[in-house]
Amino acid sequence: MKNIRLLLKYFAPYKWSAVKNILYNILSALFALFTFTLVKPFLTVLFNRVETVANPGHFQLNAEYLGAYSKYYLSDFIDKYGQSGALLLVVLIVIGASLFKNGFIFLANNCMAFIRASTVRDLRRKLYHKVLRLPLSFFTDARKGDVMTRISNDVQEVEISVMSSLTMMFRDPIYILIYVIYLFVSSYELTLFALVLLPVSGWLIGRAGRTLRSSSLLGQQNLGRLLSVVEETLTGLRIVKGFNAEEKMKAQFAESNERYAKVFKRVIRKAYLASPISEFLATIVVMVLMYVGGNLVIHGSGKMTPDSLIAYLVVFSQIIQPAKNITTAYFAIQKGMASIDRIDQVLDAEETITEKKNAIAVTGFNDSIEFKGVWYAYNNEPVLRDINLKIKKGQTVAIVGKSGAGKSTLADLLPRFMDSDQGYILIDGVDIRDLKIKDLRYLMGIVSQQPILFNTSFKENIAFGVETAEMEKVENASRIANAHEFIMETEQGYENYVGESGNKLSGGQRQRISIARAIMANPPILILDEATSALDTESERLVQDAILKLMKNRTSLVIAHRLSTIQHADLIVVIDEGRIVETGTHTELMKKQDGVYRKLHSFQAI
Repeated sequence: MKNIRLLLKYFAPYKWSAVKNILYNILSALFALFTFTLVKPFLTVLFNRVETVANPGHFQLNAEYLGAYSKYYLSDFIDKYGQSGALLLVVLIVIGASLFKNGFIFLANNCMAFIRASTVRDLRRKLYHKVLRLPLSFFTDARKGDVMTRISNDVQEVEISVMSSLTMMFRDPIYILIYVIYLFVSSYELTLFALVLLPVSGWLIGRAGRTLRSSSLLGQQNLGRLLSVVEETLTGLRIVKGFNAEEKMKAQFAESNERYAKVFKRVIRKAYLASPISEFLATIVVMVLMYVGGNLVIHGSGKMTPDSLIAYLVVFSQIIQPAKNITTAYFAIQKGMASIDRIDQVLDAEETITEKKNAIAVTGFNDSIEFKGVWYAYNNEPVLRDINLKIKKGQTVAIVGKSGAGKSTLADLLPRFMDSDQGYILIDGVDIRDLKIKDLRYLMGIVSQQPILFNTSFKENIAFGVETAEMEKVENASRIANAHEFIMETEQGYENYVGESGNKLSGGQRQRISIARAIMANPPILILDEATSALDTESERLVQDAILKLMKNRTSLVIAHRLSTIQHADLIVVIDEGRIVETGTHTELMKKQDGVYRKLHSFQAI
């Protein structure tokens, strides 16, 4: 029920389209019923069993008057035009009713097409927006391939399995209801007998569908693992080839592929059971009704006549296909519910980075950044322990320490990529959790160790952090970052595409583009996360020069492995096992004989 409510929530904006769909389905069902009930007068005329009926008199809205009037009109028509004319009249009425029936079916389906397309669009947009809001810690545990599967395949599965089935769930129960009302009017004894048989059939079908949902969930999970292997292979293809690990990756892919194929076969096999089971059970029900109804006619019980029985069976047979559709839809919805469960896991994931309702707007940085008693743990393992640090405006503060000491975590807390478990981080004396998140991040420019570029032009990558980009400012930023020359050497200059993740560029070129992006944003605070650690000497010189220009007149938090790049920092902070163990300038720290910084410096000198 929870998942159905979730779907209905997405339907809410399109409720009037749903109302129109139901209305058109009711009209199409009424015209369909009218078409099939004309079997009775057709047979009556064909076998010359039309009664001569006197004029029924004034109009009355009841079945007896309508039946008497139709018999009177038909007998009068035969008197004037003969049996052939009466048969032609019945045929023309059937054609007209069929035209209206199919016209209303088209209108109903058109409404449902709009609902389906709009709901799936909204669901995919909601998922994507949720991914953008989730903290970075969520993606530490989640596989990228699995998240991509939920946005693409799982949403598509909802569209195919659930949304397409809802077309039948909106239409077929209406048909069945209208047909059953007619059957009750024709012969309530026979209809009650039929309604006893139908729940037994429904129970048997339900048993077959119960395991389908769990199998589908398992299948989608295995597909997520399969796509994760593909995504990891494409990302690390250079390493795979460099270490001759093709066979190892083939084996890993084959294992995931085979596991998914086995589950997929099980799911499809169960789904294919729906149609044969429902058709076989429907045949049994119809044959039983033919036998019981035939006996009623033979023994003259009730008002059942041969032509009434045939009309009854024709209408009842029309219930079979809608009932069969509902069965198929039930199986499909069970299969699709597994995807809804997986989508729901992302939509319900906790958004730990939230903005207060009365968050404070901030437009500039005036005084200082301060860490007060900051603790942060990952999976209950402390990463930062009691961090106390003050960075004054205009200072360059370098964070150094061994790998895994907590340097990057410290930097990630400042723009609220994650929040501390204890303590406070203050900007100009205000807790960053009290500030508007957008305003806070506008204060900062980030240059990471692995430059992140998007598969667009140089211009769009450089202007990524601003609303409007003037070409003059883009070129100025790229000149400061020592990137203008190599950009102009490309075929289309600033309109040239950089390739996926900037794969058309060298490491130094990518880093200089990311520095140009930070310059373009013109933030008062810079976070430089080991921006030169992966570069050759020439690229490092160019990038370091660009970084010095970038840092001019700004407050900078620099995470560095190469201690030679931060010797002129105003303050060096040494972190070891999540704690600040030393602070001072390069000269001050080198004077400490047994100091951690001096030890790190001596290792690099060697």
